[in-house]
Amino acid sequence: MDGTVLVADDDRTIRTVLTQALTRAGCKVHATSSLVTLMRWVEEGKGDLVISDVMMPDGNGLDQLPKIADERPGLPVIVISAQNTIMTAIQAAEADAFDYLPKPFDLPDLMKRAARALEVKRRVPVARSGQAADGAEGDLPLVGRTPAMQALYRLVARVMNTDLAVLITGESGTGKSLIARAVHDLSDRRTLPFTVASAAELAAMDGPAAILSRAKGGSILFDEVGDLDDDAQARIVRMLDSFTDNAPRIMATSQADLARKMEQGVFRQDLFYRLGGVTITVPSLRERVDDIPLLADHFLARAEREGLASRRFDEGAMDLIRAYSWPGNVRQLENTIRRLVVTGVEEEISRAETEQVLGNQPAMEPLVGGGDGEKLSVSVGKHLRRYFDLHGGVLPPPGLYQRILREVETPLIEIALEATGGNQAKCADLLGINRNTLRKKITDLDIRVTRRRKLM
Repeated sequence: MDGTVLVADDDRTIRTVLTQALTRAGCKVHATSSLVTLMRWVEEGKGDLVISDVMMPDGNGLDQLPKIADERPGLPVIVISAQNTIMTAIQAAEADAFDYLPKPFDLPDLMKRAARALEVKRRVPVARSGQAADGAEGDLPLVGRTPAMQALYRLVARVMNTDLAVLITGESGTGKSLIARAVHDLSDRRTLPFTVASAAELAAMDGPAAILSRAKGGSILFDEVGDLDDDAQARIVRMLDSFTDNAPRIMATSQADLARKMEQGVFRQDLFYRLGGVTITVPSLRERVDDIPLLADHFLARAEREGLASRRFDEGAMDLIRAYSWPGNVRQLENTIRRLVVTGVEEEISRAETEQVLGNQPAMEPLVGGGDGEKLSVSVGKHLRRYFDLHGGVLPPPGLYQRILREVETPLIEIALEATGGNQAKCADLLGINRNTLRKKITDLDIRVTRRRKLM
C-alpha cells in the first residue's frame, strides 16, 4: 500500500492505532484532532486518502465532504463514526464518501478499504441528491447498531438511488417491508408515491394498469412475492416488460427461498431474474442479539408517546429478553413489550413478570426455508412417514416410541447445553427439568458436555 493518508479523529488512541497500522503498511500519515487542520492539508494538496471521524470538536466531518470534493475532486474519504445509525450511512453516501465504517471498526477491514481507496481511481463526484427524508432520525423504522445492521445500512445507502430492482429477504417479522419503505423514503424518488401491489389488484384484469397509474414513477413493492400464484406472477412479468422511460422502481419481499421455489417449478424463472437486481437480506433477531436492548427501549418509548404507561426493564428482565429466541423476530418483540406495558402496574418490569409473558408465547413458530414455512411437528411427521415407508409395508421393530424420543431428545439437550455454555444448572432451567434428571439423560444418551462461550 502506497500513498499519504490524512487521519482526523479526536480520539488519540484511534489516531495512534491508525498511524501505526498505515505506516507499517507503507503509507505516510498525517494525523490531527482538528477539522480545520485537515482542511488546510487538503487545500495544500496533501494526502491521497482521508480517514475522518464525524463528530469532531470543531465541527462535523460529514459537512466537510462537499468542500473536500470541491477542493480536491477525486480525493477519496472514508468516514468512521460512533453514531452508527442508518442516517450516518445515508448521509455519508449522499456526501459522496468513498466508504463508511461504524465504530468500533475492525482494523484489518479498514486497512483493506483504505488499500482499495488508494488503488482504485475515485469515480467522478456526482451532485448530491438532496437531504434525507424528512423527520427525525429517531422516527426511522430501522433500529440497530450491530455489525449485521451496519452492513444492511451500507447496502441500503449504496442502492437507494440506483434503478436496480431490489429483492428483500428474511424471516417473518424482521421488517422487510420497512426496509423497502426506507429505500424509497431515503432515495431521490421520495417525493413520488410508494405503492404496495396487492394480490387482489394483480388478479384484476386492469389491476397492473391501476398499480402503474398509482405509482407515477415512484416505487412499487410486491410484498411476499413468493406467495403469489402463477397467474399473478405472469401479470407482474408482463407489467415489467411494458415499462418505458420514467418507470417506477421495483422492489419485492419474500420469506420463502425463491431460488428453491424456482427449482421446484412454482416460481417463474423470468420473474426471479427480473426481481434479483440487488438482494438485501434482513438478519433475524437471533443474529443481532446486542440490538435487543436498543429495540426494547425504542418500543417502550413509542408506547409512552402513544399515551401508555412509562415503564422500564430491570436487569433480570432484560437478561430474559436477550436470551429468548424470538422466533417471530422484531414484530414478536414489539408485541411482547406492548403487552408488558399494558398489563403491568409498576414502573419497573420485573423478571418474574417477563418470564410469565414469555412463557405464554408460542413454543415454535413456522420455520423458514426448511419446508415452505412448515411447523416442526409437520416436519417430524414427514420424517416419520418416510421411516415407515422405508419398511415396505412391514412394521418397524418394537420400541419405536423410545427410539423416536431419544432421537429428538438428544439434539435438544445438546443444543441447549451449547446455548448455555455447558452450564448444566442453566440448561436444566432452560429445559424446565430437574438438574438430576438432566444429568441422568446426559449419561443415558452419552452426551458430551463441553464448557464453552454461551450463544446468548
